[in-house]
Amino acid sequence: MRPSLNPGTLVRLATETLRAPRPTFAALRSLDLPRQALWEALLLVVVISVILAETGNLVLVAFSGEGPDAPQFLSPFAFGAIQLFILALSVLLIDRIGRAMGGHGRIEDAILAVTWLQFVMICLQIVQTLFLFTLPGIAGLILIGGLILFLYLLTAFVAELHGFESQARVFAMIFFVMMGVALGLSFILTLLGVTVPR
Repeated sequence: MRPSLNPGTLVRLATETLRAPRPTFAALRSLDLPRQALWEALLLVVVISVILAETGNLVLVAFSGEGPDAPQFLSPFAFGAIQLFILALSVLLIDRIGRAMGGHGRIEDAILAVTWLQFVMICLQIVQTLFLFTLPGIAGLILIGGLILFLYLLTAFVAELHGFESQARVFAMIFFVMMGVALGLSFILTLLGVTVPR
Protein backbone atom coordinates (compact mmCIF):
# COMPACT_ATOMS: atom_id res chain seq x y z
CA MET A 1 0.00 0.00 0.00
CA ARG A 2 1.40 3.37 -1.03
CA PRO A 3 1.75 6.05 1.64
CA SER A 4 -0.56 9.06 1.34
CA LEU A 5 1.33 11.91 -0.27
CA ASN A 6 -0.54 14.64 1.59
CA PRO A 7 0.98 18.14 2.09
CA GLY A 8 2.37 17.22 5.51
CA THR A 9 4.10 14.12 4.17
CA LEU A 10 5.51 16.05 1.21
CA VAL A 11 6.97 18.76 3.46
CA ARG A 12 8.47 16.10 5.73
CA LEU A 13 10.04 14.36 2.74
CA ALA A 14 11.36 17.69 1.47
CA THR A 15 13.05 18.24 4.83
CA GLU A 16 14.51 14.74 4.76
CA THR A 17 15.76 15.42 1.23
CA LEU A 18 17.98 18.20 2.55
CA ARG A 19 19.49 15.84 5.11
CA ALA A 20 19.77 12.68 2.99
CA PRO A 21 18.95 13.37 -0.68
CA ARG A 22 19.88 10.00 -2.19
CA PRO A 23 18.02 7.77 0.30
CA THR A 24 14.96 10.02 0.21
CA PHE A 25 14.89 10.03 -3.57
CA ALA A 26 15.32 6.24 -3.57
CA ALA A 27 12.27 5.98 -1.30
CA LEU A 28 10.26 8.12 -3.70
CA ARG A 29 11.34 5.96 -6.63
CA SER A 30 10.08 2.88 -4.80
CA LEU A 31 6.54 4.28 -5.02
CA ASP A 32 6.72 3.46 -8.77
CA LEU A 33 4.33 6.24 -9.76
CA PRO A 34 2.87 6.02 -13.30
CA ARG A 35 4.33 8.26 -15.99
CA GLN A 36 1.11 10.21 -16.54
CA ALA A 37 0.84 11.07 -12.84
CA LEU A 38 4.47 12.25 -12.85
CA TRP A 39 3.91 14.54 -15.84
CA GLU A 40 0.80 15.94 -14.14
CA ALA A 41 2.82 16.54 -10.97
CA LEU A 42 5.48 18.34 -13.03
CA LEU A 43 2.83 20.60 -14.54
CA LEU A 44 1.40 21.28 -11.08
CA VAL A 45 4.73 22.40 -9.62
CA VAL A 46 5.17 24.76 -12.59
CA VAL A 47 1.78 26.35 -11.86
CA ILE A 48 2.61 26.72 -8.16
CA SER A 49 6.01 28.18 -8.99
CA VAL A 50 4.42 30.76 -11.33
CA ILE A 51 1.94 31.80 -8.62
CA LEU A 52 4.73 32.25 -6.09
CA ALA A 53 6.88 34.14 -8.58
CA GLU A 54 4.00 36.52 -9.31
CA THR A 55 3.53 37.06 -5.57
CA GLY A 56 7.20 37.92 -5.22
CA ASN A 57 6.99 40.26 -8.22
CA LEU A 58 4.07 42.13 -6.65
CA VAL A 59 6.10 42.58 -3.47
CA LEU A 60 9.08 43.95 -5.43
CA VAL A 61 6.84 46.37 -7.33
CA ALA A 62 5.26 47.50 -4.06
CA PHE A 63 8.71 48.27 -2.63
CA SER A 64 10.11 49.93 -5.75
CA GLY A 65 6.96 51.77 -6.81
CA GLU A 66 5.78 52.63 -10.31
CA GLY A 67 7.82 54.52 -12.87
CA PRO A 68 10.56 53.99 -15.48
CA ASP A 69 12.87 52.43 -12.89
CA ALA A 70 10.31 49.86 -11.78
CA PRO A 71 11.37 46.24 -12.42
CA GLN A 72 9.96 44.57 -15.53
CA PHE A 73 8.78 40.96 -15.47
CA LEU A 74 7.62 38.36 -17.94
CA SER A 75 3.91 37.64 -18.10
CA PRO A 76 2.82 34.63 -15.99
CA PHE A 77 1.99 32.66 -19.16
CA ALA A 78 5.38 33.33 -20.74
CA PHE A 79 7.22 32.55 -17.51
CA GLY A 80 5.28 29.31 -17.04
CA ALA A 81 5.83 28.23 -20.65
CA ILE A 82 9.57 28.87 -20.42
CA GLN A 83 9.83 27.04 -17.12
CA LEU A 84 7.87 24.05 -18.42
CA PHE A 85 10.10 23.88 -21.49
CA ILE A 86 13.27 24.01 -19.37
CA LEU A 87 12.01 21.30 -17.01
CA ALA A 88 10.91 19.03 -19.87
CA LEU A 89 14.29 19.53 -21.54
CA SER A 90 15.98 18.69 -18.23
CA VAL A 91 14.03 15.43 -18.06
CA LEU A 92 15.17 14.49 -21.57
CA LEU A 93 18.81 15.38 -20.90
CA ILE A 94 18.93 13.55 -17.56
CA ASP A 95 17.46 10.45 -19.16
CA ARG A 96 19.39 10.35 -22.44
CA ILE A 97 22.81 11.59 -21.32
CA GLY A 98 22.72 9.55 -18.12
CA ARG A 99 22.03 6.33 -20.02
CA ALA A 100 24.63 7.24 -22.64
CA MET A 101 27.15 7.47 -19.79
CA GLY A 102 26.26 3.96 -18.58
CA GLY A 103 23.38 4.78 -16.24
CA HIS A 104 20.32 2.57 -15.88
CA GLY A 105 17.62 5.07 -14.91
CA ARG A 106 14.19 5.18 -16.56
CA ILE A 107 12.38 8.16 -18.04
CA GLU A 108 9.97 7.97 -15.10
CA ASP A 109 12.93 8.38 -12.74
CA ALA A 110 14.04 11.49 -14.62
CA ILE A 111 10.56 13.02 -14.45
CA LEU A 112 10.41 12.26 -10.73
CA ALA A 113 13.85 13.78 -10.14
CA VAL A 114 12.99 17.04 -11.92
CA THR A 115 9.53 17.26 -10.33
CA TRP A 116 10.76 16.57 -6.80
CA LEU A 117 13.69 18.95 -7.17
CA GLN A 118 11.28 21.65 -8.32
CA PHE A 119 9.02 20.96 -5.33
CA VAL A 120 11.91 21.35 -2.90
CA MET A 121 12.84 24.60 -4.63
CA ILE A 122 9.21 25.74 -4.27
CA CYS A 123 9.44 25.17 -0.51
CA LEU A 124 12.55 27.35 -0.49
CA GLN A 125 10.77 29.88 -2.72
CA ILE A 126 7.98 30.17 -0.13
CA VAL A 127 10.54 30.93 2.57
CA GLN A 128 12.17 33.52 0.31
CA THR A 129 8.81 35.18 -0.40
CA LEU A 130 8.09 35.44 3.32
CA PHE A 131 11.44 37.16 3.84
CA LEU A 132 10.62 39.58 1.02
CA PHE A 133 7.83 40.90 3.24
CA THR A 134 10.06 41.22 6.31
CA LEU A 135 13.81 41.18 5.57
CA PRO A 136 14.43 41.65 1.82
CA GLY A 137 18.21 41.52 2.28
CA ILE A 138 18.06 37.96 3.63
CA ALA A 139 15.86 36.96 0.70
CA GLY A 140 18.82 37.68 -1.59
CA LEU A 141 21.05 35.38 0.46
CA ILE A 142 18.41 32.66 0.27
CA LEU A 143 18.48 33.00 -3.53
CA ILE A 144 22.24 32.33 -3.57
CA GLY A 145 21.88 29.42 -1.16
CA GLY A 146 19.06 28.05 -3.30
CA LEU A 147 21.33 27.91 -6.35
CA ILE A 148 23.93 25.91 -4.41
CA LEU A 149 21.22 23.63 -3.02
CA PHE A 150 19.78 23.12 -6.50
CA LEU A 151 23.11 21.90 -7.90
CA TYR A 152 23.75 19.71 -4.86
CA LEU A 153 20.35 17.99 -5.00
CA LEU A 154 20.39 17.64 -8.79
CA THR A 155 23.77 15.91 -8.57
CA ALA A 156 22.54 13.55 -5.85
CA PHE A 157 19.32 12.69 -7.71
CA VAL A 158 21.07 11.98 -11.02
CA ALA A 159 23.68 9.85 -9.28
CA GLU A 160 20.96 7.87 -7.49
CA LEU A 161 18.62 7.33 -10.43
CA HIS A 162 21.40 6.18 -12.77
CA GLY A 163 23.38 4.26 -10.15
CA PHE A 164 26.55 6.36 -10.37
CA GLU A 165 28.93 6.14 -7.43
CA SER A 166 30.98 9.30 -7.96
CA GLN A 167 28.92 12.44 -7.38
CA ALA A 168 31.91 14.56 -8.36
CA ARG A 169 31.83 13.11 -11.88
CA VAL A 170 28.06 13.58 -12.02
CA PHE A 171 28.46 17.23 -11.01
CA ALA A 172 31.11 17.74 -13.70
CA MET A 173 28.80 16.16 -16.28
CA ILE A 174 25.91 18.41 -15.20
CA PHE A 175 28.14 21.49 -15.32
CA PHE A 176 29.36 20.84 -18.86
CA VAL A 177 25.86 19.95 -20.09
CA MET A 178 24.46 23.17 -18.61
CA MET A 179 27.23 25.17 -20.23
CA GLY A 180 26.58 23.47 -23.56
CA VAL A 181 22.84 24.10 -23.38
CA ALA A 182 23.41 27.75 -22.43
CA LEU A 183 25.77 28.25 -25.36
CA GLY A 184 23.38 26.46 -27.71
CA LEU A 185 20.41 28.60 -26.64
CA SER A 186 22.53 31.73 -26.94
CA PHE A 187 23.51 30.74 -30.50
CA ILE A 188 19.89 30.03 -31.45
CA LEU A 189 18.69 33.35 -29.99
CA THR A 190 21.43 35.16 -31.89
CA LEU A 191 20.32 33.54 -35.15
CA LEU A 192 16.76 34.59 -34.41
CA GLY A 193 17.89 38.15 -33.77
CA VAL A 194 16.86 38.17 -30.11
CA THR A 195 18.93 40.51 -27.96
CA VAL A 196 19.08 40.90 -24.20
CA PRO A 197 17.71 44.29 -23.11
CA ARG A 198 20.11 46.57 -21.22
